Amino acid sequence: MNRWRFAFSRRWFGYLAVAIVFAIVCVLLSNWQLARRAEKTHEISLVTDNYDARPVAVDALLPDLDAFDPADEWRPVVLEGTYLTDDEVLVRNRPRGGQPGFEQLVPFRTTDGSVFVVDRGWLPTGNEQDLPDVVPAAPSGTVTVTVRLRPGEPTVAGRGAGEGQIATIHLPELAERIGEPTYTGAYGLLVDESPAPAETRPAAAQRPVADEGAHLSYAFQWLIFGILGFVFLGYAIRQEYRALNADDPEEQERAEKRERRRREKRTDADVEDELIDASR
Repeated sequence: MNRWRFAFSRRWFGYLAVAIVFAIVCVLLSNWQLARRAEKTHEISLVTDNYDARPVAVDALLPDLDAFDPADEWRPVVLEGTYLTDDEVLVRNRPRGGQPGFEQLVPFRTTDGSVFVVDRGWLPTGNEQDLPDVVPAAPSGTVTVTVRLRPGEPTVAGRGAGEGQIATIHLPELAERIGEPTYTGAYGLLVDESPAPAETRPAAAQRPVADEGAHLSYAFQWLIFGILGFVFLGYAIRQEYRALNADDPEEQERAEKRERRRREKRTDADVEDELIDASR
């Protein structure tokens, strides 16, 4: 036991404390990765359950202007009314496939007089200006539209936008601009319009890819790192024990056994390499 007394010194207790703190950090990071995975799997389940559901009337899912159940995200709803083209805006900083672009938002006044914000799709930035080359006009007159529900976005501090543009899809801000009773719980990604527009519509929103990422493997990796901290600590203690007791007969005998085992495991290639090194 006296040979191991060094391992109970203040120095080694300090190393142990570092290993414990490192392990705790690794566990916290592992839990964080598991939480991220849970968020991803929840998002995937929403798309799987809701994306191709049968469309229903908007007031069936949004009974009030500020109502929205996150479980209804991606659910298709049907609205009838007219587009308020004078109040349409472009949402800045919407890259797609590595290309910068905008989203076209057009308020839609339903037959009951309330306004619902419709995202008609994506438009690429022009080649010669920081705007789309063409902004397709929404259909005029009475239109029936089908959209998929999406929650509004928060504001981003310090991010501005020019005339006729908006930095984020912050529905209360849009409602203030429109100046009419407006749905602020959710907006809609356009699926189709009837009658169809005279011009080609913006690029439709893409179906989200069902990919939960590598969060689970990262979580296991962090746990392994936490365990390896203690393994390394044990290895360091063992190495110092061997150094302090190199003259001990029992330790010398164990060292000779280790060397014999190492030599027995050598391959012919190892022997040849040693002979070549010795001849240089």
